[in-house]
Amino acid sequence: MKKSVVTVLVMVLLIALFVYTAFCGIGSVVPSTQDGVVLGLDLVGGSEITYEAVIPDGTGASAISDGLKSATTMLRQRLDVLGYTEANVYQSGERQIVVEIPNVDDPEQAVSQLGTTAVVEFQDADGKVWLSGADIASAKYQYSAVDETGIAQHHVVLEFTKEGHDKFVEATKTIASRTDGKNYLSIQMDGEEISAPMVDTKYASTGIDSDSAIITLGNSADADSASYLANIIAAGQLPFTLDCVKLQAVGASLGERSLQSSLLAGLIGIILVMLFMMIIYRVMGVISCLALTLYSAVFAVLIAVFHINLSLPGIAGIILTVGMAVDANVVIFERIKEELHLGKTLRYAIDAGYKGALRAIIDANITTIIAAVVLWIFGTGTIISFAQTLFIGVILSMIIMLFVTKLLLKAAVGLRITNPKAYCA
Repeated sequence: MKKSVVTVLVMVLLIALFVYTAFCGIGSVVPSTQDGVVLGLDLVGGSEITYEAVIPDGTGASAISDGLKSATTMLRQRLDVLGYTEANVYQSGERQIVVEIPNVDDPEQAVSQLGTTAVVEFQDADGKVWLSGADIASAKYQYSAVDETGIAQHHVVLEFTKEGHDKFVEATKTIASRTDGKNYLSIQMDGEEISAPMVDTKYASTGIDSDSAIITLGNSADADSASYLANIIAAGQLPFTLDCVKLQAVGASLGERSLQSSLLAGLIGIILVMLFMMIIYRVMGVISCLALTLYSAVFAVLIAVFHINLSLPGIAGIILTVGMAVDANVVIFERIKEELHLGKTLRYAIDAGYKGALRAIIDANITTIIAAVVLWIFGTGTIISFAQTLFIGVILSMIIMLFVTKLLLKAAVGLRITNPKAYCA
């Protein structure tokens, strides 16, 4: 009895904490939904810019694909430098890159700020430029052993042009000879330092005399950070130019008032679903409503923390996962009712109900997760927003609706709410 009371109180406090966090945030650690959620172009309006790669004859498909990845990374970095952290950059089709910048009504100004060419430079600690992006023949991410230890590391392999090789030898020789401890070669794009690999002092007399060089990022590096660095460096020597083929100011298709109305309609819908669950399933329905409240609050916090770019399809993904979460509970509750009708005890009915429904729920959710992952990887624009909210929502609903609901049901039994009629049986 005492254990069940503690369980219920802890769950109520947990729900209250997440609801408060969703609305107010927690200092600078966790933003509120008002501060952390990024609204897409279809909700707040802004500028949309489309670039198309002008590809010279004879350029291979692999070079085009790598070049577009580098160009996308370059534009993303430049947007961050300019303060457009809420902007969205993605590849569209085989040769186009689309940039969406919310709350910017002058697309021509945005184009002039973005430009189409990255300025990549290799500087020493004194600011002397030793190499530029034109001296790099290629920059590629690899994961393999780089020294005699044989331990695989995430790293970037640079291939130099003939002139770049000579410059690199002289640069590493000079930097390795420094006695002030500043033996690093700063890699910068548009004046912002991206990485600063060290040059071992053993190269003070010879420099690194090779047509290629390896940049290691330390044991804490991952594939994403190494790929990002490779793309940034490669952006300084793209095998094509980017032409701006389309720019337009996009007005919000909903507007603030319509967005508020839509959110209100969603809230009313959730309340009606909760009333339905409580009327039909009684105690189980009340428990389902508590779990659904926790699910909604945690979902809002996650969207704010990860700064999910929320568009209309993203909101649709949220509503869809709410329905899936309730559907999972309905399947479980019906199985519990079946067991109670067979005369089984409430504790046995809960365990049997979950066991009988678990496989069907997991199978249904896994197929949805696969679809969300495919959309996330291969989708563009607002489709990515839908995939992200769908992916997060499905996993979260499985965790909360399967484990939290079961915990609360057993707590109800511990509180001696054992009359089958209270469970609609």
